[in-house]
Amino acid sequence: MTPPVFAHGHLRLYLLSLLAESDHPMHGYELIQALGDRFGGTYVPSAGTIYPRLAKLEDEGMVTKVADGRKTVYEITDAGRAELAARESELDSIESDVTDSVRRLADEVRTSVTDAMRTLRADLAAAARDARAGTSEFNKSYTSGSPTTTTSGSQLQEAESALASFRASVRTDLRTQQTKGGITDETIAVLTEGLEQVRAAVKASLGR
Repeated sequence: MTPPVFAHGHLRLYLLSLLAESDHPMHGYELIQALGDRFGGTYVPSAGTIYPRLAKLEDEGMVTKVADGRKTVYEITDAGRAELAARESELDSIESDVTDSVRRLADEVRTSVTDAMRTLRADLAAAARDARAGTSEFNKSYTSGSPTTTTSGSQLQEAESALASFRASVRTDLRTQQTKGGITDETIAVLTEGLEQVRAAVKASLGR
């Protein structure tokens, strides 16, 4: 089980530090983005994680909440700054823990990307082998003087079903990776190159 990024009560203090460092009041989404930037995108808290803690800080007088048009912005109070000053050593420890968490999450993302790429390459290789096998059967049939006719509706449905299954599998892998930390340029390059190879093989099997 993956350990939590912040220990109990530490996210609350970290939000105060982000507000103290800002030169303007911040709304919840800005704080979420700021946290995501600190973690290099490996950890992005949900609104359901941030807003209850902001509400608690407001109740404690550590921050103020003001409507700014259609948004609500938060600003640290003197009491919040005093809280930060009193717990400065604890905040330094949190920063160290955040650094460790970033490294750990980066390792997890790296592993998941490697696994996703390995699975994608295997799927593309299997599809390419199937396409080459189809080309071989076509050539055998054609040279023997009895070319295989592939115009039946059932065969078309079977081909479309295989394509849909492959697309759904790859989409699932990509969406899973997107939620874990994003898709890399390398993955996109592998996908593009692999699909082009499969397309070329399929066209060859069709005699085009």
